[in-house]
Amino acid sequence: METKSTYNMPLVQKSSRENETVCIFGTGDFGRALGCKMLQCGYNVVFGSRSPNNANLIPKGAEALSHHEAAQRSGIIFVAVQRDHYSFLIGMADALRDKILVDVSNNLKLNQYPESNAEYLAELVPGAEVVKAFNTVSAWALQSGTLDASRQVFVCGHDSKSKQMVMEIVRTLGLTPLDQGSLVAAKDVENYPLQLFPMWKMPMYISTVLAVVIFVYCLVTEVIHSYVTKGEDYTYAIMIAIPNRVFPIVSLILLALVYLAGIIAAIIQLYRGTKYSRFPDWLDKWMLCRKQLGLVALGYAFLHVIYTLVIPIRYYVRWWMNNWAISQIKNNATDPFDPNYAWRSDAYLAPGILGFFFYVLLGITSLPSVSNIVNWREFRFVQSKLGYLTLILCTGHTLVYGWDRFIFGPFYRWHLPPAFVLSLIIPCAVLALKFILIAPCVDRKIMKIRQGWERNSQNPKKDVSENGKTTV
Repeated sequence: METKSTYNMPLVQKSSRENETVCIFGTGDFGRALGCKMLQCGYNVVFGSRSPNNANLIPKGAEALSHHEAAQRSGIIFVAVQRDHYSFLIGMADALRDKILVDVSNNLKLNQYPESNAEYLAELVPGAEVVKAFNTVSAWALQSGTLDASRQVFVCGHDSKSKQMVMEIVRTLGLTPLDQGSLVAAKDVENYPLQLFPMWKMPMYISTVLAVVIFVYCLVTEVIHSYVTKGEDYTYAIMIAIPNRVFPIVSLILLALVYLAGIIAAIIQLYRGTKYSRFPDWLDKWMLCRKQLGLVALGYAFLHVIYTLVIPIRYYVRWWMNNWAISQIKNNATDPFDPNYAWRSDAYLAPGILGFFFYVLLGITSLPSVSNIVNWREFRFVQSKLGYLTLILCTGHTLVYGWDRFIFGPFYRWHLPPAFVLSLIIPCAVLALKFILIAPCVDRKIMKIRQGWERNSQNPKKDVSENGKTTV
């Protein structure tokens, strides 16, 4: 039963440009949502369907015609059908000549076909201009007014005039067009919606492996060792105590890995005597995901803070405190105040608090909305200078935590060092290497190389590349 609705009424006054008719092949979910959005923005919409008489679900105000009739009504045709159904377009080659075909399709998996759907469409209808667009926007986003979804629409095609016309439609719909170049880029554009956090895979793998390894290490040295040697059951430590050792260790190692990549890159440039040589693929990937590594490290630091805050309400801690107080009363004794221990406690907490503050500052600066409003020098200062300061503070926090545990025998169970010692290996190595690289004689050499100097060149090249927002 059809009900009246004002949902499809134009939201803006129609202009001569917006009175143009656009054609949509396909009456599926996306085709109907796109047509509805265009009607709201003042366009005339006509649908091309195999069964125009049965197209009862099209938005009110649009027409449903056969494919041939609909194609004759507009110069821009949105092909909202799956690639498997493109074959009907072959018989319409004459009707589609000099038309703009906007391919909005997606595939079910990455690189499903040798060529992109848009390139395949261009081969089927060589007389038309094919533009890839709208495949990164969902039907739900169009129906909801794009208020809660991404507004970016990637556009690519061989003909610049056709792209500009499609991009104008994108802007009219309240979206943001991004020109990706020629139709050669269509394969990447089609793969984009199918990617699941592509830059996060390596950081998540590394952090997961580290967390599992450190957890097993703590389990062996703190739970299994006590049970085997003393018959004591410390399995309750698995829930809070051991995770609260794992989280800061993984966080510190990940933070050190963020800056280790740049140090390795600088060493390679020094060794080669030039910057005009590609880094190994593994280092390239490592450097590209440093932002994600840092954010994962910040996540583990947050977990460490939260777990630390709940320590006073743990049953074991409350039992131990009460038992200690009762034993003091029974023995009529009071432990004297120890200034050295007070200094140690405060010296341990202060770097941790400051380190976490700068940690959060680094994370906030990594947000696109923040990084887009700072210039390159400001961004580099925060991510490099304050980043190393954060690493120094967090490393100092761990060193003070260790104190005499580094040499205290009972902490070495089965001749294995305490877990926190493992967390200091990479950070201390990074800081030591950085200290060498900032030495004036070495730093001058690195700067010369990055400015275009080459060891084996008589005429050093000038560096004309623009600075990207990554630090080395």
